[in-house]
Amino acid sequence: MKALAPKARLGSRGKPGESRSAILRAAIREFAQEGISGARTDAIARAARVNKALLYYYFKDKESLYGAALDEVFGGLSATIHEALSRELPPEQKILAYAGAHFDYIASNPLYPQMVQGEMMRAGRGGPTEMRRIFQQYFRPIFNGVEKVLREGMESGVFRRVNPVHFIPSMISIIVFYFNAAPVLRLVTGDDPMAPERITERRAAVLDFISAALFSSSFHNSSTHKKKGARK
Repeated sequence: MKALAPKARLGSRGKPGESRSAILRAAIREFAQEGISGARTDAIARAARVNKALLYYYFKDKESLYGAALDEVFGGLSATIHEALSRELPPEQKILAYAGAHFDYIASNPLYPQMVQGEMMRAGRGGPTEMRRIFQQYFRPIFNGVEKVLREGMESGVFRRVNPVHFIPSMISIIVFYFNAAPVLRLVTGDDPMAPERITERRAAVLDFISAALFSSSFHNSSTHKKKGARK
């Protein structure tokens, strides 16, 4: 009788890429819900279906795992935003492409804002954090890319004059806060704010809000006139 081939296990000799990804997914959930101080590597290993020794094979300690989880969060966001900002589009379309891409990324990963907020609160307490590294590696390039689009739009007269230092954080807050506030919104409205139809409505509302806050009145009037002419 032919012997059955052994099943590949999660691990360095089995499927190391899958093992590491499973650990990171479990870690993001644990860190988002418990913060780094409350997170337990036992719980992460159990959720990832790996033994604790394997977790430490990939990540030397909890702090290293936390840093890798932040890289997973911000690396994906950075790549998504870079793709949107790299498109050959006029500023008015590019800023909405950015906002839509940012929103879609968070909607697909709704735990991420909790983890980011936890790291910001940790930085506010003055202890050692990953925030400086995260800022230099991810936040600054994102900010610079969006700022460039804003300045191009202001110079062309499509956007009204705004201070990017204030406008960009406000825009990001509009995109992200909904997901942090989802439990409260559920109580307020009685609906599931994460239902697909609610997410679609929210996305449209976000883009409309950014347009109203940023586009110059002359551009709005011109666009409205063109739309009316097209309906004739």
